[in-house]
Amino acid sequence: MAETMVDHCIIKARNDKREYRRVVLENSLEALLVSDPDTDKCAVSMDVGVGHYSDPPGIEGLAHFLEHMLFYASEKYPEEDSFDKYTSQHGGGTNALTGSDHTNYHFVANADCFEEALDRFSQFFVKPLMSSDAVKREIKAVDSEFQKNFLSDSWRIGQLQNHLSMEAHPYHKFGTGNRQTLEVQPKARGIDIRQELIKFYEENYSANLMRLVVYSKGSLDKIQDLVVQKFSAISNNKQSCLHISGHPCSWEHLQVLVKAIPICDDHTLQVQWPVPHSIHHYKEVPCSYLTHLIGHEGEGSLFHALKRLGWATSLSAYESVVDSNNSFFNVVIEMTDAGHEHMQDIVGLLFKYIDILHQSGVCNWIYDEIAAVRETMFHNQDKISPMSYVVSIASNMKLYPPKDWLVKSSLPSKFNPSIIRAVLEKLSSRNFRIFWVSKKFEGETNMVEPWYATAYCVDKLTDSTIQEWVQHAPSEHLRLPVANQFIATDLSLKKTDKVMCPLLLRKTSFSTLWYKPDTVFSVPKATVHLKFICPYACNSPHAELLARIFKSLVCDYLNEYAYYAELAGLYYGICQTDDGYELEVSGYNHKLRVLLDTILKAMADFTVKPERFSVIKEKLTKSYQNFKFDEPRYHASYYRSLILNDHSWPWEEDLEILETLQPEDLSRFAPTMLSRAFLECYIAGNIESDEAESIVHHVEDVFFNGSHPICKPALQSQLMTSRLVTLDEGVSYVYSTEGLNPKDENSALLHYIQIHQDDITLNMQLQLLAFIARHEAFHQLRTVEQLGYVCLLTHRYDLGVHGLQFTVQSAVKCPKYIDTRVQSFLESFESKLLKMSEVDFKVTI
Repeated sequence: MAETMVDHCIIKARNDKREYRRVVLENSLEALLVSDPDTDKCAVSMDVGVGHYSDPPGIEGLAHFLEHMLFYASEKYPEEDSFDKYTSQHGGGTNALTGSDHTNYHFVANADCFEEALDRFSQFFVKPLMSSDAVKREIKAVDSEFQKNFLSDSWRIGQLQNHLSMEAHPYHKFGTGNRQTLEVQPKARGIDIRQELIKFYEENYSANLMRLVVYSKGSLDKIQDLVVQKFSAISNNKQSCLHISGHPCSWEHLQVLVKAIPICDDHTLQVQWPVPHSIHHYKEVPCSYLTHLIGHEGEGSLFHALKRLGWATSLSAYESVVDSNNSFFNVVIEMTDAGHEHMQDIVGLLFKYIDILHQSGVCNWIYDEIAAVRETMFHNQDKISPMSYVVSIASNMKLYPPKDWLVKSSLPSKFNPSIIRAVLEKLSSRNFRIFWVSKKFEGETNMVEPWYATAYCVDKLTDSTIQEWVQHAPSEHLRLPVANQFIATDLSLKKTDKVMCPLLLRKTSFSTLWYKPDTVFSVPKATVHLKFICPYACNSPHAELLARIFKSLVCDYLNEYAYYAELAGLYYGICQTDDGYELEVSGYNHKLRVLLDTILKAMADFTVKPERFSVIKEKLTKSYQNFKFDEPRYHASYYRSLILNDHSWPWEEDLEILETLQPEDLSRFAPTMLSRAFLECYIAGNIESDEAESIVHHVEDVFFNGSHPICKPALQSQLMTSRLVTLDEGVSYVYSTEGLNPKDENSALLHYIQIHQDDITLNMQLQLLAFIARHEAFHQLRTVEQLGYVCLLTHRYDLGVHGLQFTVQSAVKCPKYIDTRVQSFLESFESKLLKMSEVDFKVTI
């Protein structure tokens, strides 16, 4: 038997045709069932209410280690890694993640294998198997994951923030774990780590702490029968949720300036305030209201002021959750070199803007605008993949009442100024901490964080110090944003003919237009994709760099204007390609044309602003200089492209040229770059054919027509596609090079096999081969041999050429040895294919 809650009690989007049912099993496991007759997949997510905050003292990373181990095997299905193999063979896959107070396990597979996949999945929570041999091997995987992240600034600074908190609070813990915490230290203390895993599982993996989301094609009744049948055997030991009292930061950890040294050469400023978790007021959304204002990028905003001063390249404001009662309110600013020298002024401007929020009071119209946008987005949301959907719901089920499991905080409905003011009051100069991260602090630090070895120092600040910074900060015209004119009010659906494939509507010497009206999704959204083929944009490293700066400056000029569009669900992006640019505008179609026309005008009327050129050049220079700090697998991928791609130049040459570029170079280059062009246009969604043609007519008018046209049609000889170097059959090529970062203990192998040019039959055969081999390769190279945390087999498609690629990153084996293991795998897999019977082959695919 099971307690149920029917579909109409759960709020869902107006365009959502799926059916829902809440079920509580006799063992207290709570589940949401989702029936989608239109899906071809099934997906399941189990969220267990225990995470690394519950790690036993001295065994850091145990919850994360258990997440690695649980999918290995079960008593009913004892073959190691058989679940991953099963889902891979049935059009899906598995994954899991460990959070501070929960661990999520999930899978996706073809809809027709739902019952068996569900049975296999459920057994991990009934009777899992964790063999001693598997435990020994998987410790290496956890350590490899730690080594992969060891030189990542986001991981390093995140752990430093954890470290600078009260030791008694679980926020202080190191959640990833590594070989030291899971093998060396336990062994020295006589602890059997496998027994600790089993003990942790038996104590914490209790049905009353589990939330399940099951997504399938079948009826709700059928899904419920299977869920009751498969999951009722999970034991309920009535385990209580971890109770956490108090915020992790005492007064000792507040009013401090923490200077830290990063790996990358960037300047970052992060200001944090302890605040109550906003989940307790998810209808009033106090943090969302404040992040909307402090993180705004329109004219009059804090970021607009910092950008105008040349001090910042980005600013974000967000809430980060600590536990069920506590959060941090964060403001993160990426600073320029000049901004780094004005850190005190930046902090002063931040507190000035907060003062403006106090003076302005809580505005009903701003709250209503946020609510209106969120309501539109909720009721017109795109249908995401089943696996992403079940994970997003399961991870939040314990936070919201069942009726709001789908809505979460998407529909603010209770304007309460006092609740918003209460959080605003927390953003004071007596209740904060600052993390200032820069290589400029080398030689100034006196402490080291124990897990990632981040060097840092701590200076105490006072309320009067912040007030001095506020008083000395420059006078900028800070103000609240204006009303958003991009909010869609016409959400009607166009009446269009049912078209199954894109139509070639128009072809001229300037452009081609492909058109596809929406006949499936029934949402008031559209996409306009314009590909500018500009032969002069990519014919040398000099041209490619100037084209990149052109693209960045256009986006920079548009930022204050386009930010309002982004808030209203209307997005754009300009991407540099091998032969020019791609401009895409997508979102609600009502005001899409307004944004598109403004972007086109910005491109056509482009002029160089020297002060912004300098900021963009500095940012681009740092991205090249910081490339050496990327993971080795990304370096290997870069070298593959450098060797094989027709238009590809060494980053060192790019950097050398970049250092010489001046605003005048771009002023001369931009008209030349646009002097010859051809447009390939694709317009789709809630848009009529006449409107699509009108858009392209307008684009042609802007660039090709008029008394002084910007562009002439590209010559036929200039429309040649980029090419890839042909690798001779039967010949092996090896490129070996030292890692770019001598401090990185990881190395990488990229084993690329070039196979064929576009051919429908060969394409399908190769996709099938990659599909069959992907799990086998991961199982052998990662699970069995533990060569590294990253072990990937992918089907590559580059400029019309198909191939297979193995990528292995390792801190324990050298690339030369790994390559012998890849060769060995290929030989054994070929032998396995040759011996495979027709029946086994059909089962495999």
